[in-house]
Amino acid sequence: MDFSFSEEQQAAVEAARAVFSDVAPDRVPSPALTLGAVAEEFDRPLWARLAGADLLSLVLGPEYGGAGLDPVALCLVLRESAKVLARVPLLETCAVAMAVERYAAPEVAAGLSPGVGRGDTVLTVAANGRTGHDPAEQAVAVSPDGDGWVLDGMQTAVPWARCADLIAVPGHTGDGRTVLALVAPGRKGVVLADQVSTSGELLAEVRLDSVRVAAGELIDAEGAWEWLRALLTTGTCALALGVGTAVLAMTSDYTGKREQFGFPLATFQAVAVQAADRYIDLQAMEATLWQAAWRMSVDAGGELPLAADVAVAKIWASDGVRRVVQTAQHLHGGFGADTDYALHRYHAWAKQLELSLGPAAAHEEALGDLLASRP
Repeated sequence: MDFSFSEEQQAAVEAARAVFSDVAPDRVPSPALTLGAVAEEFDRPLWARLAGADLLSLVLGPEYGGAGLDPVALCLVLRESAKVLARVPLLETCAVAMAVERYAAPEVAAGLSPGVGRGDTVLTVAANGRTGHDPAEQAVAVSPDGDGWVLDGMQTAVPWARCADLIAVPGHTGDGRTVLALVAPGRKGVVLADQVSTSGELLAEVRLDSVRVAAGELIDAEGAWEWLRALLTTGTCALALGVGTAVLAMTSDYTGKREQFGFPLATFQAVAVQAADRYIDLQAMEATLWQAAWRMSVDAGGELPLAADVAVAKIWASDGVRRVVQTAQHLHGGFGADTDYALHRYHAWAKQLELSLGPAAAHEEALGDLLASRP
C-alpha cells in the first residue's frame, strides 16, 4: 500500500482547487423543511467549469476521451468539492459512469461516457432502498419481458433525480441475481415525488410501475451493484473528509482571533485539546479513506474483502465528521448556532453524509459479520 499520490492525481487536485476557488459555501440559503427554501437545481455553471477543466472525464477511459484515472483521483476531487459544499452531482455521475465502463457492454459505455465527460449527461443512482435502511437491490423487482425487462418497486431519497438524464436502479430478479438498470426519469411508469435532504437539497422518491427497459439498458454482470455501492460509500467518505477539513480550518481561524480575558481562545488548554482530538479524527478519516480507495483502484487481495475496508472508512467518516462539526459549533459559541453563518450549512451537510449509505452502526454490524465469517 502506497499513500503517495501520482503526478496525475496531484494535477487533478490542483485543477479542482482552481475550479472551486471562487465557490462560496454560504451563498445558498440555509436548509429548511419547506420546499420553497430548497435549491431545486444543481450548480450548472460550476458543472460546466468542471467539464471545461476535464475533471468530469478524469476517471473515464482514454478510449472515451478521459484520463483513465482511478477512484483515488475521484476521491481527491470530491474532497476539494466538499470543502466549499459544491452542489454538483459529481460523485453520482462519475461513479455510475465508472461502473458502466467496468461492467456494461462496450457499446453502452461508448454511448454514455463521452456525454459525461462533456458535462452533457448527468447520472445518478438509487442507493437507499425503500426506507433508507433496507438493501437497495431488494426494493425493485426485475422480471423478463420478451427481449427486455420490467421493473416494479420504489427507491427513496434519490439525489438529483429531477436533473438527471439516467438513474441507475439496482434490483433483483426471480432467480436471485442482482442487476443494475439505467432508467430515464421521464420514462413511462416512472413517478417522482419530492423529498428534502438534511442538507437542504431536493431528493426524490422514485416509483417504478411496470417500467420497461431494453436488454442493453440492464447491467447483469456479477458484482456490478456491489462495486458501485462500494465506490459510492468511499466517495461519501471523501466528501465527509472535505467537510471536516474545512470545518476544522474555520474553527482554528475563529479561535485564533476570538479573545476572552485578553487571550485568544486557541491558547486555552481545553480548547486546544478539543481541537487536537478532532485533528486526530481527520487523520483517521483520511487514512481509512485512502486504504479503501486504494483497494478499489488496484483490486488488491487480502484476508478480508474490499467491503471490510469500505466499512472501516465509513465508520470513521460518519463518527468523525459528526464529532468535528459538533466541536466546531461548541467552540464557536453563539456563532455556531447562527443560521446565517456558513458553519450551519457545514453541520447540515455533515449530518447528511454521516447517515448516507448507512451510519457507523450499520457498517460496524457489517464489519462484524465479515470478521465472524472468517475461517
